[in-house]
Amino acid sequence: MKKQTEDLELEKGTAHIIVEIIEYMPRAVLHKTIIKKITGNVTVTSFDAGEELDEKLSPFDIYVQIIDGTAELIINDEKFLLKLGNGIVIPAHAKHKFQASEQFKMLCTVIKSGYED
Repeated sequence: MKKQTEDLELEKGTAHIIVEIIEYMPRAVLHKTIIKKITGNVTVTSFDAGEELDEKLSPFDIYVQIIDGTAELIINDEKFLLKLGNGIVIPAHAKHKFQASEQFKMLCTVIKSGYED
């Protein structure tokens, strides 16, 4: 699996078609930063079919919305099948893992304030 990240933010004050700002790449998971700040970030990610990300934990809540295709997400051993337009909040400190039985793209928002709760 290839993993590629582009950390440059998108141009501000310019309209974008969110699903078109990142492409699919064979046998790869790609990340594109939309906004990156100390208080949080917004990224878009594309997964080729058959790819997955290792299970991880985040100290922050993460909001994920599917913008193309269908994603498999496992949160604390519970499996969710997320289709185009579906969104879910991954709770802080929850084990989670993404799998792609088909290609999909997602928008991911992390807000780093309020994690004291």
